[in-house]
Amino acid sequence: MTPTAWPAEAIWEQVFPWLPDFTVDILPEIDSSNSELMRRARAGQHEPTLMVAERQTAGRGRMGRVWQSQPGDSLTFSLSLPIAPQDWSGLSLAVGLSLAESLHPDVRLKWPNDLWMQERKLGGILVEAASMGGRSQVVIGVGLNIRPRPADGLNTPPAALTECWPDATAAAALARVAAPLIQTILAFETTGFAPLQARFEARDVLKGRRVHTSDGLQGTSRGVSASGALRLQTDAGVVDIHSSEVSVRPFAEDQP
Repeated sequence: MTPTAWPAEAIWEQVFPWLPDFTVDILPEIDSSNSELMRRARAGQHEPTLMVAERQTAGRGRMGRVWQSQPGDSLTFSLSLPIAPQDWSGLSLAVGLSLAESLHPDVRLKWPNDLWMQERKLGGILVEAASMGGRSQVVIGVGLNIRPRPADGLNTPPAALTECWPDATAAAALARVAAPLIQTILAFETTGFAPLQARFEARDVLKGRRVHTSDGLQGTSRGVSASGALRLQTDAGVVDIHSSEVSVRPFAEDQP
């Protein structure tokens, strides 16, 4: 297999004006890029870092799910940034929006942190935070399916980026998303989610659809609030769902 030519230098040159101590690490294999950057943050290493893992042996998704990656089939990377926003609410939505807008008009968003395409999951986001010695560090993990993969054991059938971008590769996708994503996160530290609300709703796959949550609520999604909460119209009124540990799914009969 030909080694992947990652655009590390080009990304570094784009990001350097905003983050002069920024580094890009390309690792052939690791347990989890998020786990590694969290370990570094807890050890007092706060340099802004983009870590790409060609293969993850213990990749992690939201709510403890496993995200496996093999070279070429997917793009898995994590970002570690020393930011301290006044309000963390909506950060995963801001990340998803940046990725979707960079990748393709057909990529849509499922609250709170999934990328969808044609009712199937294209990718996921895991946001973690570490605080050591009064300093705050966020670690954001991203997994994207580049090529088709089996649906075995998955709750939602997978989509692949090559379906809407036939020439897509992991390296080309990284080149598209990395710098805009970092810029979005740095802006979020100051302005929060509110300026992104309308753009998120333009790609929101749940808005206007009947959904049910993992903690027993049912209703119609009314989009997201200015803080990134899911607004659910129930029989008892509108409920704002803030917890990213709640899973939300459309009812089967409401799926196109």
